[in-house]
Amino acid sequence: MAVDNTEHTRSRQPSTSSNFATPRDTITVARTRIHQVTQHISNKLPSTLRKDMSTQEFKQAAHKLLVIPGPIEVADDVLLANAHPAMSHVSPDFIPVFGDCIRMLREVLFAPNSQPVLTAGSGTLGWDHVAANVIQPGEDALVLNSGYFGDSFAECLETYGAKVDQIKAPIGAKPSLAEVEEALKKKQYKVLTFTHVDTSTGVLSDAKGLGELVKRVSPETILVLDGVCSVGSEEIRMEEWGIDVVLTATQKGLGCPPGLMVLAASKKAIAAYEKRTVPPNSYFASWTRWLPVMKAYEAGTGAYFATPPTNLIYALHQSLTTITKSSPSLEDRFKQHVAASDRVKDFVSQLGLKQLAADGKKDGAHGMTAVRYPEGLKATDLLPKLVAKNIVVAAGLHKQVKDEYFRIGHMGVTVVNDKERGDIEYLLTSIKEALAEAGYKP
Repeated sequence: MAVDNTEHTRSRQPSTSSNFATPRDTITVARTRIHQVTQHISNKLPSTLRKDMSTQEFKQAAHKLLVIPGPIEVADDVLLANAHPAMSHVSPDFIPVFGDCIRMLREVLFAPNSQPVLTAGSGTLGWDHVAANVIQPGEDALVLNSGYFGDSFAECLETYGAKVDQIKAPIGAKPSLAEVEEALKKKQYKVLTFTHVDTSTGVLSDAKGLGELVKRVSPETILVLDGVCSVGSEEIRMEEWGIDVVLTATQKGLGCPPGLMVLAASKKAIAAYEKRTVPPNSYFASWTRWLPVMKAYEAGTGAYFATPPTNLIYALHQSLTTITKSSPSLEDRFKQHVAASDRVKDFVSQLGLKQLAADGKKDGAHGMTAVRYPEGLKATDLLPKLVAKNIVVAAGLHKQVKDEYFRIGHMGVTVVNDKERGDIEYLLTSIKEALAEAGYKP
């Protein structure tokens, strides 16, 4: 924060007078300076924050519309919750907030018997939790690869000593259920992982179909859903579908600032951890350390292994409260994401543009869309023009085609509160205008 140092600088100039300032003069100058700095800080804050930092009238500062596959736009009440005064992680005021987050996450995932784990870290840390606790070195894992995140999860599992096979789909597609069934019949896999929404391609995997397949063909296999941006934006019925681990991060479909790894494990996944013949081969990701902490917070006592990011827990609490306790319902929330996705994908098609997903409406995610540039255009032709219109979309991520497409995120508050905010309308209008400015004619 820049502060006017005029008076401070002037007070350090050599004196041209034989009279020195009296203590009273010094006190007066100090009080004046404190008043100036206080006013300077206050005037930089929104007026509602100057009145009362706890008020729900808070509105975040104007900013560019963030429509990437995560981080996403954060609601005012969630951002305000993140500005909660610093709290002890074992404070009697904080413990029930953490406990509520654990309980509400079960509601979001339709998994009343699961064990959530919330720790500081990105969603990537969830891979380490799976690799260190659920599978042991030398055991077999099958990774269904629909893009960047399949490659990375496979690498993480191998780092911890698992023997990994992959079924790789062409770019913009996903492994078929028939391919997965054939693989499961050939070998007994301890773990099967899939990326629910691979944000590098915009492809949505068939979580329900995979759950039914594993139950039928290989019921001992632990099925792991890497949500990336799907939790909160896609329907996930963890227990009904037979999903054993769901992992994600807070800055995507859950609509919070980054910094929290979010995971839920089924009883089958916990049993696999408990039956390990060797200890978990990670220190920070070990369930030996984290499960007692989660159980203690939910029981209302609290415990310590590593300090949780308390402010982010407050933000997550507000977001989960909105998702589980407010209108729209979870089911309606999923429907709104489908409707917004259809609108974006139809708009893209009407402009004559193609998606990275082979069949965007059938196989595409409902929280994002990956769009190929028109022939002759590239990122530098389009993305800066969108930034000039205060729109931030994402460039390509998949290493093989990263210069051929851009990615739009449409999830969370942008979708659920679109009638009040108008985010989708402004986004689509801006894309059309930016394309025209770049010389594209549908």
